[in-house]
Amino acid sequence: MNKITHHGVVESIDGDEVKVRFLQTSACAACKVAGHCSASDSKEKVVVVKDGKAAHSHELGDQVTVAMSAGNGRLAVVLAFVVPFFILIAVLVLCLWITGDEAMAALMGIASLVPYYVVLHFLEKRISRQFAFVIE
Repeated sequence: MNKITHHGVVESIDGDEVKVRFLQTSACAACKVAGHCSASDSKEKVVVVKDGKAAHSHELGDQVTVAMSAGNGRLAVVLAFVVPFFILIAVLVLCLWITGDEAMAALMGIASLVPYYVVLHFLEKRISRQFAFVIE
């Protein structure tokens, strides 16, 4: 249970990069009554696996399993949701305490997230190395 896995199909091979397409479903989508519920969803995703051995041992259309460490999934949740939540709350409380204006505090809280996501965007290459998929 320390891996996140998805079954997919090899879409393309370019040098040591293998693109794998898979259907990402929410937990609800696997439910027997998902067709009658609006909470279930699924999306088609394509991930790039950088692995020279995998590139030479697979062909287009092959069924493969891609995996990532569950710890990386938790880190992604922290970076995408937990840190921004705490930034938002801290700025909201601080601005409300300083100005006493709720509307200004709300706007400043939301505006404080822009620099955070800009920094994440500039660190995208470094972060993407951390979140590497492998073919099993």
